Amino acid sequence: QVQLVESGGGLVQAGGSLRLSCAASGAIFRINTMDWYRQAPGKQRELVAAITSVGTTNYADSVKGRFTISRDNAKNTVYLQMNSLRPEDTAVYYCNLNQKWFTSSYDYWGQGTQVTVSS
Repeated sequence: QVQLVESGGGLVQAGGSLRLSCAASGAIFRINTMDWYRQAPGKQRELVAAITSVGTTNYADSVKGRFTISRDNAKNTVYLQMNSLRPEDTAVYYCNLNQKWFTSSYDYWGQGTQVTVSS
């Protein structure tokens, strides 16, 4: 099994910044992507940002130019730097890790960390 431990959430005023971290441990063999998702009350979980093992990134349109995803492969850790936060960024943020073993694909989720942006 793989364990994901997230940290860095909290309460911040609009325009502020937060940095989320997600550290993976356990049965890690070949990480494909590490991603951040979020889920606001009454809404579906959505992809915020993704990063591949070679550093290719992808962002939701709503966060482009404000959020930056990065990863430390040696530490099996992914980060999400969130700047210029808006009230609509308020959500529970989840870390996701995808790894592959031959033809099989495995997804693991963190427990989530609350981000609240006040106006």
